[in-house]
Amino acid sequence: MHAYANPTRFLSLARPLTLWFLIVGLILIAVGSGYGLLYAPADRLMGDSVRILYIHVPTVWLAMGGWTSIAIASIVQIAWRHPLAAVAARAVAIPGALFTALGLVTGSIWARPTWGTWWVWDGRVTSVLVLFFLYLAYIALANASSEKGGVSRVTAIFGIVGAINIPIINRSVVWWNSLHQPASITVGGSSIDSAFLWPLMVNVIGFSLLFGAIVLMRMRAILAETKVEARLRRMAAE
Repeated sequence: MHAYANPTRFLSLARPLTLWFLIVGLILIAVGSGYGLLYAPADRLMGDSVRILYIHVPTVWLAMGGWTSIAIASIVQIAWRHPLAAVAARAVAIPGALFTALGLVTGSIWARPTWGTWWVWDGRVTSVLVLFFLYLAYIALANASSEKGGVSRVTAIFGIVGAINIPIINRSVVWWNSLHQPASITVGGSSIDSAFLWPLMVNVIGFSLLFGAIVLMRMRAILAETKVEARLRRMAAE
């Protein structure tokens, strides 16, 4: 775990990975979205509106995955004092909030022709909205942190506690009577036809790589900013 605690060693790996994640991610998104939007068949009940799932599902999945990453990084920060854990958690917050917002917007666009309304206080929709506000609160706490380049212990604890919302989002369609459809992809398999499933999976992988590239870019930027601030402080002390 501490093999890449040294920022120099981490950056030597992060630089090439950022480029590869970005290029491969964009190619996969282009392939998955192109096929899904132009060639995949329309749904028997929802018609062409089903095509938004190729954007909606990956963004919501990454919204949940982003906060899960924050919680894991926060645990590592508190338990093992890993120097890059706080940087990683902070780097995830803004793209996590962005993908959550995209999930809410695309969900509303999909809901209009499917449910007849832009918004309902459905268990799944409401819990994802709560996740968005959690991201905003985390970003505010991180920005107010006295830990340059990272986050405070209080912010890390908030990241761990906020993870309680992740299983609520996941199980909301089971626990409450919901307009939102039940989970179509589970550990036991998928109820989605292969014509829809493979471009969706391509997009999930593509968006995941894009998300990873953004996080790595933000980590590199945070480390560079910290290095510049440390150099300025040394110059001011001379």
